[in-house]
Amino acid sequence: MRVLVVGGAGYIGSHTARKLAATGHDVVVYDNLSAGHRDAVAKLPLVEGDLLETDRLTASMQQHKIEAVIHFAAFALVGESVTNPAKYYQNNITGTLSLLDAMRAADVPRIVFSSTCATYGIPASSPIDESFPQSPVNPYGFTKLAIEHALQDYAHAYGMSFAALRYFNAAGASPDGDIGEDHSPESHLIPLVLQVALGQRKSISIFGDDYPTPDKTCIRDYIHVDDLADAHLAAMEQITPENCLKLNLGTGRGVSVLEIIEACRDVTGHEIPTEMAPRREGDPPALVANPTQAHTILGWQPKYLDVRETIETAWRWHQSHPQGYAK
Repeated sequence: MRVLVVGGAGYIGSHTARKLAATGHDVVVYDNLSAGHRDAVAKLPLVEGDLLETDRLTASMQQHKIEAVIHFAAFALVGESVTNPAKYYQNNITGTLSLLDAMRAADVPRIVFSSTCATYGIPASSPIDESFPQSPVNPYGFTKLAIEHALQDYAHAYGMSFAALRYFNAAGASPDGDIGEDHSPESHLIPLVLQVALGQRKSISIFGDDYPTPDKTCIRDYIHVDDLADAHLAAMEQITPENCLKLNLGTGRGVSVLEIIEACRDVTGHEIPTEMAPRREGDPPALVANPTQAHTILGWQPKYLDVRETIETAWRWHQSHPQGYAK
């Protein structure tokens, strides 16, 4: 299949683009490189462009005879979405509507959309399945939910096919260590902890130690980025106008902040000092997926179920690229 990976120079996008190419698909990456990295997709054709450039998107799809789109190009910092919501509404909603209009103009019928567990807000319990109420508590989560609704309406009105994949916590790196996670600023726990092991920061802050969890710290579901890539491929190949999908992607296993830090100590052999900090507003005690539907519908099973194996791949990347990609 000829696939346009929008935001394909970013973290999850680059791993998915590589997986697509390795399994015989023809891949074109579309990215404005505001957060992505050219080196992450060095061996793939790259079109530099923005989501809001509808004509450029349309022309790229027509030129490359694109048959499917996988869409990763979103801003995804929860705190920033609260302080600068305009940035999130403009890119995540207006930009995605531009992409959908380009797909219609170029007669591209199918899209796999990067959604998020943030659409569930603060759930009453965990693990979370797809029947849980979607009540986002920040602009980031709302923009993703708005696009889920738009996809449903576009599918009904225009015969498009879609999958909305609600990620939990993406983690890890390519096992060969040549592509991985490089955000600026970095907000994900595992790379922040590994920066302490690398001597790039003195300690890691733990935001709250009074949660109703076994060790009093937050629990999250860490899903390896390569497992996410596999799920995107499976979803892209299965969706039809009669079979649009909304699925959780996670391992179904919760790991606490303290458990992540201890696992990083084991993997790196470094002490990794910690310091306590106040809770962050809006942090749920636990976010763990019930991924049963993804298993059943996609025939997909995550391969990385031990978080230490996920951390080992991340550590390999950070050791060989301590400053991330070449700037």
